[in-house]
Amino acid sequence: MMLVVGLTGGIGSGKSEALAAFARHGAATMSSDQVVRDLYLRDDVRTAVAERFGPMALDAAGRVDRAQIAARVFSDPAEREWLEGLLLPLIEERFQAWREQQLAAGSALLVHEAPTLFEAGREDRYDLIVTVTAPRELREQRRPGASERMAHQLPEQEKAARSDEVYENTGSLDQLDDWVAALVARLT
Repeated sequence: MMLVVGLTGGIGSGKSEALAAFARHGAATMSSDQVVRDLYLRDDVRTAVAERFGPMALDAAGRVDRAQIAARVFSDPAEREWLEGLLLPLIEERFQAWREQQLAAGSALLVHEAPTLFEAGREDRYDLIVTVTAPRELREQRRPGASERMAHQLPEQEKAARSDEVYENTGSLDQLDDWVAALVARLT
């Protein structure tokens, strides 16, 4: 039997560190952030982004300038909606292919890091949802300048209330790793 876990949390909460801990403790893992980086390398995605946002959307090497795109989409809800309309279906395709591949390989625990899991309305595809959270001040220290992006995500309290497991990441990386190890042991 396979258990599919959705891992989410706000910017700077430590969800990427948690994902790495899940991998260290034997889970098959997938990062939506990495999927997006990979998608930006595809010619069709790069072309669509350049057509929508203009030549400044690409860097000197012709790659999608992620910082430029982030600045645009987090300052204009219509642009963010357009980009989500482009990327979310492609992320979904990758997720389904990965899930099937892991099922065929006999993986018991799959963990998918999805920063906008609730915002995208995709909680139904998971057996369990884990939220990693931290106080806003601490998240801002970890990710300086990300407060504008934080404003476009659900509040941490709401994510936590809608989750099956919540970890408040205010301690060390070792403490986070210990918590993940205990959760993996319980789930498997």
